[in-house]
Amino acid sequence: MRILVFLHGTCIMHKNALGLPRDQIIKQIIEDTDESISDFASYIPIGDVIKKLTSWYNQGAEILYLSSHLNLEDVKKDEIVLKKYKFPEGSIFYRREKKDWNLPIEIAKPDIIIEDDCESIGGKSQMTYPNLKPELQSKITSIVTKEFAGIDHLPNYISKLIDQVPLG
Repeated sequence: MRILVFLHGTCIMHKNALGLPRDQIIKQIIEDTDESISDFASYIPIGDVIKKLTSWYNQGAEILYLSSHLNLEDVKKDEIVLKKYKFPEGSIFYRREKKDWNLPIEIAKPDIIIEDDCESIGGKSQMTYPNLKPELQSKITSIVTKEFAGIDHLPNYISKLIDQVPLG
């Protein structure tokens, strides 16, 4: 099973969001009031994301990551964060200076996409799964979480992920 998890807002967040309620974090993003928002190499894990992903990895899932970045330089900053916090090994996919999500998803070939609802940046229109071609959507299970709420609430067993009802 190939599980593609979105990074920004789903797995990691800017460091100065630590300890803040979700609504304040979203406000920081909307108002762009915190300098750590653009310091991508200093991002931190959300909740127990590493524990959850490691559990799935240990059950045989291939963990893949999806970055919102459009250039390799910023994606390398994501790699720094993943290594620093010992996220499970996995490739990072990104749009390569294009706005279209279809190409990285076609390359990654995930069975499941886990992403947040993109509340701070415009909602569904900014999400990955809703912007995929129908033929890609038909092959992928979509799991949507609240932005900055993490994935701790998702099932511990990968077999249960397929049964998830999309929230978005």
